[in-house]
Amino acid sequence: MTAVARDLWRPASGCDDDCLPTAGEVPTVPVARRVLRLVAALGMLLAGIPVVALLPVLPTRERQALVSGWARATARAFGVRLVIRGRLPRRRALLVANHASWLDILAVLAVAPTRMVAKREIRSWPVVGLLAAAAGTVFVDRARPLALPRTVARVADALRAGRSVAVFPEGTTWCAGNGATDCRPGGGFRPATFQAAIDTGSPVVPLRLTYRCAATGSTTTAAAFLGADTLLRSVARVVAARELVVSVTIAAALHPARDADRRLLARAAESAVHLVPTAGAVARARLRPVPTVTPAVPVSPPATGSDLDLAA
Repeated sequence: MTAVARDLWRPASGCDDDCLPTAGEVPTVPVARRVLRLVAALGMLLAGIPVVALLPVLPTRERQALVSGWARATARAFGVRLVIRGRLPRRRALLVANHASWLDILAVLAVAPTRMVAKREIRSWPVVGLLAAAAGTVFVDRARPLALPRTVARVADALRAGRSVAVFPEGTTWCAGNGATDCRPGGGFRPATFQAAIDTGSPVVPLRLTYRCAATGSTTTAAAFLGADTLLRSVARVVAARELVVSVTIAAALHPARDADRRLLARAAESAVHLVPTAGAVARARLRPVPTVTPAVPVSPPATGSDLDLAA
């Protein structure tokens, strides 16, 4: 594999410590409260083990309610308030969201208890990795690009089985412009996993995740997990922040035709995430190369097999 191919497969956002808030920029809570939050969060993570054990024996509605409730409670234990705008379609869907933090996973699960697509490294995280594996997370090995078609096939299988799947198609975390003026607003959506929605006739639902500090009324990167940042440092910022709010805005659902181009679909979803059209609206665009979707974009046939890659 060439160096270029490796770079395309392992995207880097360019966001680093300069994107993170400086000392005193975000209001904080006393040390004692931070400790209480850490204890509560650890308790919720441990409580997730019996939750995962119960999932296979529960009916669908109860299973979804349990996962959603656990995710909400865990986010709250970290001191994070969740705000949801819009409604999801009732049928299975491919959910795609911008990616800024490990908290994104809890936010998405709170909105829609789905199977997640995540990098393989998460599997080694304490407690979280065990929960992710037990919950049926589809892990992506970014060191093996030839395995990507198999990953896309697993996503398609889950959709065919009636399960919604959530993915962060930027491929890595970005500050997303949350208060960092010198940073890019986000990465381009990699199109590979969108092929699963096309192959199964599933709608694509864009989700916009934003973090703000209610105490100051402004967006913030306090929850960001970027570049060389460590998970422990990121968790420490989250539990220290006062009135941290994560908002999940559900944009219009995109309904691709069977002959839709995955690149156009990815661009349409990316635009929806960054522009955030009216929440809850349903757009039945066929996502063919017409000017109303993505003007001046070259058309290529849908990909199959090993043609699928994150950069294509």
